Amino acid sequence: MQKTLENRFLIILLSLLFFQFTSAQKPQKWNAVEIYNQIQKLNFLGSVLYIAAHPDDENTRLISYLSNDKKARTAYLSLTRGDGGQNLIGPELRELLGVIRTQELIEARKIDGGEQFFSRANDFGFSKNSNETFEIWDREKVLADVVWTIRKFQPDVIINRFDHRTSGTTHGHHTASAILSVESFKLANNPKRFPEQLKWFSTWQPKRLFFNPSIWFYGNQEKFDQADKSKFISMETGVYYAETGKSNQEIAALSRSSHKSQGFGSTGSRGQDTEYLELINGEKLNNKSNIFDGIDTSWNRVKGGKAIGELLNQIESKFDFSNPSASLPDLIKTYQMIASLDENHWKSIKLEELKNIIAGCSGLYLEAVSNVQQATPGSTVKLKLEAINRSAIPMELSGISLFPNQKNIILNTKLSTNIAEKTTIDLELDENLEYSQPYWLKNKGTTGMYEVTEQQNIGIPDIIREVKIQFNIKINDIIIPFERDVVYKYNDKVKGEMYNYLDIIPDASTKILDQVSFFNDGKTKKMAVQVKAGKDNIEGNVQLELADNWQVTPATIAFSLEKKEMEKTLYFDVTPPENPSEVIAKSSVTINNKKLEKEQIIINYDHISKQQVLLPAEAKFKKLDLKTTNERIGYIMGAGDEVPECLSQMGYSVSLLSPEEINSRSLTNFDVIITGIRAYNTLSGLKIRQHLLLEFVKKGKTLIVQYNTPDSNIPHNIAPYPLTISQDRVTDENATVEFLAPNHPILNYPNQITQKDFKGWTQEQGLYYPNEFDAAFTPILSSHDKGETPKKGALLVATYGKGQYIYTGLSLFRELPMGVSGAYRLLANMIALKTPESEIFNLKE
Repeated sequence: MQKTLENRFLIILLSLLFFQFTSAQKPQKWNAVEIYNQIQKLNFLGSVLYIAAHPDDENTRLISYLSNDKKARTAYLSLTRGDGGQNLIGPELRELLGVIRTQELIEARKIDGGEQFFSRANDFGFSKNSNETFEIWDREKVLADVVWTIRKFQPDVIINRFDHRTSGTTHGHHTASAILSVESFKLANNPKRFPEQLKWFSTWQPKRLFFNPSIWFYGNQEKFDQADKSKFISMETGVYYAETGKSNQEIAALSRSSHKSQGFGSTGSRGQDTEYLELINGEKLNNKSNIFDGIDTSWNRVKGGKAIGELLNQIESKFDFSNPSASLPDLIKTYQMIASLDENHWKSIKLEELKNIIAGCSGLYLEAVSNVQQATPGSTVKLKLEAINRSAIPMELSGISLFPNQKNIILNTKLSTNIAEKTTIDLELDENLEYSQPYWLKNKGTTGMYEVTEQQNIGIPDIIREVKIQFNIKINDIIIPFERDVVYKYNDKVKGEMYNYLDIIPDASTKILDQVSFFNDGKTKKMAVQVKAGKDNIEGNVQLELADNWQVTPATIAFSLEKKEMEKTLYFDVTPPENPSEVIAKSSVTINNKKLEKEQIIINYDHISKQQVLLPAEAKFKKLDLKTTNERIGYIMGAGDEVPECLSQMGYSVSLLSPEEINSRSLTNFDVIITGIRAYNTLSGLKIRQHLLLEFVKKGKTLIVQYNTPDSNIPHNIAPYPLTISQDRVTDENATVEFLAPNHPILNYPNQITQKDFKGWTQEQGLYYPNEFDAAFTPILSSHDKGETPKKGALLVATYGKGQYIYTGLSLFRELPMGVSGAYRLLANMIALKTPESEIFNLKE
């Protein structure tokens, strides 16, 4: 029994340490106001779990209010990592976008004061109701993850963003999140459900479950204002925090603006603001303005905790903003009192909160900086350690502990006031150390679920970093352990001091440079494989593995690289089979009989922590019946996609154009202009140059417009004839497609399009189809999701002057990078539509 409790305590402690120290690159440096707020929070033992489906679904105003005004421990459980969304800041999609959006949520929580959790559910894309969602998610596993989070976090109150009773009126993931939350409310307290979790945490019964209705739920402000709210409780969240100079809404806006990949920059507001909650399960409230009504949120809820609460009240009342260190003696006493409590959920949480407060009050700065940003297992890195006590309270660095090898070094170094103690040590990294990578991507999952084999890791938001330094600080004869991740620090001439984490990387990584390659002429092609050194002086062999009916020579190529981060590109001769074929090509490196098969992908944006992602080094080689013509293409990038690279693979000459480069002269260099996804939503300069693009068409050229979302940025002349963009979409990628104009050139030249070309599509067929359009447009395709009416706006073609205008909501931006053959063939036909040979077909059927 004692062993189980110790393990449970360790898991809680590690998860808390993880959140406190790996959610930020730069060291935490609180001012006196922030320290005071944390002392107030230390004296509040209530918790709220907010549940929704995606990053950006959370109500940051409510999270900020509960965390900063009520001082409650507040967390957001996002069932997915947002992998199925679009990306406004770069080309990353699917799991790479999920990594970005994970980090954006972590950044948001730093601002609004919340914590972050996830389930294993994969955001596979839009679904129209919860039934569709549960057909792809493993319902039982996602339910288990919600129960696990409740048992781990032990919320007094749960708040759902969405209504469990309204499936089909919003994204299916939304309703599914609410349904699972409602089920989990009582299941979390049932020891017969998911009993394997009880090895780590006990059952738990929250007191109340709410639904958080909003303008979003009602559709618009007018309907929301007119709605009957008499059965709801209300909370005035338009708080002004005088000590920070910000309103609650301003803090929430900063938090929401962290979702940069989704374009959710938000402007802060001030003044009165009301949030509404509907009680859907649990104890009724007598005080309808307090969701904790009747719940003991004081230290009295912990056995032996009354005296702790009384002491904290004294610390708060006597807090000296000009000298926070004056509180240290009582804070150290509080630390001893909490540490002596019996095993309890709140014990480990409050000890970690208290350690941060002690460090803040004393100006205690602890840092472990590596001389390299990346290191391989088995190597040795030099660490510069710094410890400085900027208070008058005597302290001693009694020693340090190195993790994960748990080596202890005794120092007994006195930390005199404002004297930095610095030392350098060699840290030997274990041969079996895990690589730094998103743990949920380590194993191959399914369309609907990520595979996480270690139960205790489920829900952890970030990369699990094993390399840590524990500084053991003695204060008043009490040794307090402070854990810090090892970081890499450098100076940027523009940005100043910059931090990254120490990443553990493979000895070598490999990459097939072209992710999709075509062999349609049947000839042998040289395929480039890149090798990158993870350390100095490596040598080995590179191999390109293909199916038996594809030929590759030579079998292996020897290489050597003298310096870490050096790259070398090697070439293999690849010959396709006679018949159409598609194969997954795999590259690998063998060093000292050890096979390494990962591609290293670095995601590096200013607003999030730098991320290393290791994925299988794979690519698609295809021999298919694809015919192309010889057009010169100008591509106007919108929200970010990989379509230009795919066009180049098809053999086209492609140039990227910015709106500022669009003029009558520059357009003469092209036969076809293609606008990227959401180009009119994201490029303000495109709207004022749209007349030039239409004139380009009128003179005999082709304009292909990919999907945009309906908003005020869409110009009235986005098309030469009236066209209205709607919310219509076909989410079932396997939905049957009807050819409305089977004789149209776009289905016949240079490729004969058949039903086979719509097999193997991924995530969705298309989105934001026009639902109203002028008779000048010829609708080419029709399809629909189960139980819905046919949607005819997927591909619209109109002759304008001497040229062709094409609008398509088909998800080419997803299908092309995934190597979907039919998407390539259909796009080739769109591009070739103006070619004279196509005139052999009758446009009018």
